[in-house]
Amino acid sequence: MPVSEQKRTRQPNGRSSIYLGKDGKWHGRVTVGVRDNGTPDRRHVERKTRAEVTDAVRELEKQREAKTVRKPGKAMSVKVWLTHWIENVAPLTVNDNTMVGYGVAVRKHLIPGLGAHRLDRLTPEHIEIFYTKMQANGSKPATAHQVHRTFRTALNEAVRRGHLGKNPVQFAKAPKTGEYEAEPYTVKEVQQLLKAAGQQRNSARWAVALALGLRQGEALALKWEDVDLDGGFLVVRRSRHRPQYAHGCTDPCGRKAGYCPERRRSNPETSTTKSRAGRRAIGLPTQLVDLFRAHRKEQAAERLAVGERWEEGGWVFPDEHGRSPSHRRDWAEWKALLVKAKVRDGRLHDARHTAATVLLILGVPERAVMGLMGWSTTAMAARYQHMVDAVRTDVARQVDGLIWQSDALQVRGDEEGLS
Repeated sequence: MPVSEQKRTRQPNGRSSIYLGKDGKWHGRVTVGVRDNGTPDRRHVERKTRAEVTDAVRELEKQREAKTVRKPGKAMSVKVWLTHWIENVAPLTVNDNTMVGYGVAVRKHLIPGLGAHRLDRLTPEHIEIFYTKMQANGSKPATAHQVHRTFRTALNEAVRRGHLGKNPVQFAKAPKTGEYEAEPYTVKEVQQLLKAAGQQRNSARWAVALALGLRQGEALALKWEDVDLDGGFLVVRRSRHRPQYAHGCTDPCGRKAGYCPERRRSNPETSTTKSRAGRRAIGLPTQLVDLFRAHRKEQAAERLAVGERWEEGGWVFPDEHGRSPSHRRDWAEWKALLVKAKVRDGRLHDARHTAATVLLILGVPERAVMGLMGWSTTAMAARYQHMVDAVRTDVARQVDGLIWQSDALQVRGDEEGLS
């Protein structure tokens, strides 16, 4: 609807108007919709010149046509929205581990750095300056990138609810994540790792990581009730969480909650995987079924040897007393395994990269790989594609050697038979 300009004459209902007020300023009024009570939602802007107010009115009209006009009422600050989002919205959609990362990003970084801005006046430039300051103050690039992803998610919800017209985080340049490039292990390295793992307890733990690509929390939360060896599959139902603590002292001890002498755990040990993609059934190769059977027998013998000190929890990969081990201990055992196997150092998550890459190399359809790995979007599969060529070459070399070696042996046998 075009802008109608006037000084005193009242415009018909619904028409935008511009007029010079008694205060000497130019005013504009634009109908952008209907309020909850049924009355017209008519917005007001004022500027020093007619040209400025005309631009402002036309901008409101564009937002009206694009349906990006924020809700009526006093505009909230970034702090107000983030506080509401982290306390009331995010917990409904993500698990506890994700909430820990969201909480750090919001309370430690975003609210102190950008919380005072009006939500509807936040610009990409404000956000980019904030990222630069974060890294200048010592934050790692990966931390700044995590903050960026969290902020984008929070403001996407503000847009969806009408508190914000457009998400400025979408237009801000994301911080670079650093130099680390995930590198899957080669077939030879996997063989070395599995051989070394076979010489220690819970050896099946690392076969599950390298062959099935389970996340650390998923593997540690596996129970025997989730594993069907006769059917040849397991079901991922839950994830183990890193502990969070609250003060248990009646008088303030002056320490952080995690160091309180009477601390108490404030989050559950495990929780059901919330995403549909995360809850999945995974078929087990025959060799892994055999490994699981042997592992269960070893665990039964270990339980018998410990006696009453065993705390039965049904875990597939418990510690020596039947309890689910900590993430830190699991990580330390992985690092020790790398040394024992004489394999290059790498993250535990690189084992998951290895499993995903091998599936893609074998030509498993992308949708099937997504189901096996618990991915919800095809973008995750794309992240692994750049690593496929290096490992494909390694596999091809080994297959080539196997085929030609067999062929050579056959020729030799034929020659010996003729002589």
